Amino acid sequence: MTDRTADPHDPRPLIGEPLALDLLNTRWAGTPVNDLLDEPDGLRIWLSSAGLADRCRADGAGLVALRQAREALAAAVRDLDERGAVSGSAAAGLNEVLRHGRLRRELGAAGPAEHVEVDGPQWLAAWLAVDDFLALLGRGAHRIKKCAHEACILHFLDTSQNGRRRWCSMAVCGNRAKAARHYEKARA
Repeated sequence: MTDRTADPHDPRPLIGEPLALDLLNTRWAGTPVNDLLDEPDGLRIWLSSAGLADRCRADGAGLVALRQAREALAAAVRDLDERGAVSGSAAAGLNEVLRHGRLRRELGAAGPAEHVEVDGPQWLAAWLAVDDFLALLGRGAHRIKKCAHEACILHFLDTSQNGRRRWCSMAVCGNRAKAARHYEKARA
């Protein structure tokens, strides 16, 4: 896709997951739940961290399209968590976003090339995120996981060899779980 360097203003606890999961992770635990896409400045930060700032505008129309994509992705991942497969209604939400774009391939002087074409510039980031989700499903839906910490709502792609990663971050959620187990043992 593009080179990705996290925006220094990005407040999210987990950055750098594949684009679809990175979009899902624009919401993270808090009271109330933190939401980077509450306003256009958050969209600007996300586009920068996702490596899309030079391709996508941070405007109201793009924010609406990206929120629609995030909701569709959230429904699909919720289905994967609960049933192990994406339901028809969740697939319809994903397909609605995908209807706004297409991939055009051609052979040019430099060789094969692919170009994303979208109905309007506001759909580019949303379409790319949902398209990335389809690619993740192709790699194995079982590798798309929700963090095992009960208070965490983040998702990650499990790239571990044995597929047993449980935490979005061992340094944060994994250590919290270890500390809680240690505390319970000490109390007993």
